[in-house]
Amino acid sequence: MGGYEIEFVKEAFASNWIAPLGPMVDAFEREFAQTIGAEYALALSSGTAAIHLALILAGVSYGDEVIVSTLTFSASANPIVYLGARPVFIDSEKESWNIDPSLVCETIVKKVKKGKKPKAVVVVDLYGQPANIDPILNICEQYEIPVIEDAAEALGATYKGQSAGTFGLFGIFSFNGNKIITTSGGGMLVSKRKDLIDHARKLATQARDPAPHYEHSEIGYNYRMSNILAAIGRGQLKVLKDRVGKRRYIYEKYKELLSAVPGISFQPETPYGRSNRWLTCILIDEKEFGATREDVRLALDAEKIEARPVWKPMHMQPVFKECEVFGGNVAEEIFRNGLCLPSGSAMTDEEIELVVDVIKKAKKKRK
Repeated sequence: MGGYEIEFVKEAFASNWIAPLGPMVDAFEREFAQTIGAEYALALSSGTAAIHLALILAGVSYGDEVIVSTLTFSASANPIVYLGARPVFIDSEKESWNIDPSLVCETIVKKVKKGKKPKAVVVVDLYGQPANIDPILNICEQYEIPVIEDAAEALGATYKGQSAGTFGLFGIFSFNGNKIITTSGGGMLVSKRKDLIDHARKLATQARDPAPHYEHSEIGYNYRMSNILAAIGRGQLKVLKDRVGKRRYIYEKYKELLSAVPGISFQPETPYGRSNRWLTCILIDEKEFGATREDVRLALDAEKIEARPVWKPMHMQPVFKECEVFGGNVAEEIFRNGLCLPSGSAMTDEEIELVVDVIKKAKKKRK
């Protein structure tokens, strides 16, 4: 916490607005939109809820196909299945680890020729690094396919100077406990279109029609954020710039201490984007380094330091084994060799140096 949150929470308690909705929610939506340069924003219970609503409003339904990054967390793909649609997974590009734009274009053209135009494309900004979204927007505009930008991990990042999450028909964000700012649990849906956000707001509040009694003409969901969590979010927004600065400092510190070590490389930062460095992620080349990704992870674990492999690609997940995938080798290699290092905003230089020391010793132990 940054210190501002408790004052907003006290204000929420004093006003007796505890349940979902309320003045803190309204203010959080307004301030969030201003912060990232979005036209309209809707505070929700999670980033997953935001993706679900975005897909519904994009017209996705049973039997449709939705293109999505394979190297991501399952929450990017699960809501597609909620709707009875099928994910079509696309490989990563080495330049950013994000979805490969050329492969997206090829896939759309092939699908359209077969009479199976994708209903939507979900582009993920992986580990705070914005995807190269312009080529994807261009092909999708040509074929009138809505784009949803999953910026759950990328708040505070930019693509060509514009905030991540503000491209396409919808952008989604997460405020889960592990994100760069948190409301403990929560998410945000943003769009340039007021009519879509208004419709999403209705669906997120059990789709109640304007009537003196409870009238429902659509299926709705209980997806709204509570006034208390929104109060926390307002406080967190005040330290977003500091959080991004600290995460980028942590990345630079790791890079300074590890860049000379043979066999270790970092997730690249592309010329067109500025990552928030939500997590610092490395690749470990076993032949050059002298130990595997798993050797390093276990060495850290033995010192009670948590590190995790990068996301296991969705096309490798048992639950999605029947889904179509285009490419896959790049994402599989990143998963096989990739490790997410401790990157919390409260980390000290001494803690970073300890992590680096354990990594270097893992190499010696293997020898």
